[in-house]
Amino acid sequence: MDVEVIGVFIPIILIIGVVLTIIYIRKYENLERMAMIEKGITPVEMKKQSNTSIPLRFSLLLMGFGLGLFIAYLLDRALWMGEVAYFSMLFLFGGIGLGIAYIVEERKAKRAAIKG
Repeated sequence: MDVEVIGVFIPIILIIGVVLTIIYIRKYENLERMAMIEKGITPVEMKKQSNTSIPLRFSLLLMGFGLGLFIAYLLDRALWMGEVAYFSMLFLFGGIGLGIAYIVEERKAKRAAIKG
């Protein structure tokens, strides 16, 4: 096969895979609810609580990546470090962002434990 043909098939296969995954997840959620009804258990819809930890993690991770790219650019210009600067700063500042997210979540959990 030519590279162009493979390049066309990859997005098509990815889209089909995502759609099938969503269909099967919905199917098995429905089967689970039906089994609960058959056993006499009322399937209670869990209230979707706003979970702020996931957006917090992703936002701080992306901010860390952005800061890492900026610092890597400065290091590359000043010290001619090349790709090493980009990869190392991405991982370093991404990890720092996730560490900050962890600290913020722990503080939030402590405040919630004190209040309630």
